[in-house]
Amino acid sequence: MGRGPRSTKAAKQLRGLIRSGRRRLQPFSDTPLMPLVGLVFSGAVGYRITEGWDWGDCFWTVLITLTTVGYGDQVPAHTAGRWVTALILLGGIVVVQQTLRWLLGLQETGYFQRRRRQRHLRELERMRNHVIVCGYGRIGREIAEQLSAEQVPVLVIESNPQRSDAALDRNLAVLAGDATLDETLQEAGVERCRALVAALPSNAANLYVVLSARGLRPNCRLIARADSDEAERKLRQAGADAVVSPYIAGGRIMAASALRPLALNFLDLLAGSNCEVEEFQLSNDRQRTEHLNGRSLIELDLGRRTGGALVLAIHSAAGLIANPIGATTLAAGQRLVVMGSLNQLKAMEELLGAALDATSVVQA
Repeated sequence: MGRGPRSTKAAKQLRGLIRSGRRRLQPFSDTPLMPLVGLVFSGAVGYRITEGWDWGDCFWTVLITLTTVGYGDQVPAHTAGRWVTALILLGGIVVVQQTLRWLLGLQETGYFQRRRRQRHLRELERMRNHVIVCGYGRIGREIAEQLSAEQVPVLVIESNPQRSDAALDRNLAVLAGDATLDETLQEAGVERCRALVAALPSNAANLYVVLSARGLRPNCRLIARADSDEAERKLRQAGADAVVSPYIAGGRIMAASALRPLALNFLDLLAGSNCEVEEFQLSNDRQRTEHLNGRSLIELDLGRRTGGALVLAIHSAAGLIANPIGATTLAAGQRLVVMGSLNQLKAMEELLGAALDATSVVQA
């Protein structure tokens, strides 16, 4: 009689489970773990046959024999059982020693460190819309703190162990590695990030980071640190969207503090409030901006429709229009500088809709 459909299906499932088990055990086939497991099961079977104990007592006796604990609560009563114990001891001396040597070898070759790194990289793969900060020096630390205060996910790339530990102490995601390498940027998720900030102390290193990031993701927003005008020019040629010199920026702030202290205090007050200043870049595609082209601000009624968002300036190829009047018209390619609360800015983004190319927060 032939087998029925159910038995055939069960046989296929059994063969599938066996093949799956073999694949799972393949990494351990060349290690002492398999002989150790075989010795444990063989010893348990030996006690089961010679002494007639239940399986729990059999495995317990094998365990205390291999570990040389020997509580004495379970002693073989037959000569055959004693032979089983002797064979377990002899086999255990060899197999356990090989197992310990194998584990020590894994430690020496860095196997456990590699496993920890792989697990860490799998956690980083879940990050989306984050900002990558290359370098956790004084500048990088301040950038990370400002972004964290805005509830923006931050990933720090740092090769210095002490700086990496400092970032970890502040509960930041850290990737230990060289930010100038393509592999490191890929592990950091440059394809999924919101922006990348090159804040390394060397101009050459920041240039390498910008070149690598631009090659891996052409539309990624890149911000770089520069120490000179020449470095700024080369970083922009390499593809940086914005280049900031800490010395120039610091000098401008100090000069503004001396000349316009009230304006600077207002910006500090704005940074600590619920309001933000955000840029809205309109697309150059006229079809996408057809519902805005040629229409004035008063006609669009952006303030009322967004709940109070204020258009501070409009930047285009013709120049900057500060404090635009209601008759000012919108066109493709313009950049709107808008102030408002988070809800108002979100309403502005939804109102612009398909005409919007990108948004970015203007930091004071």
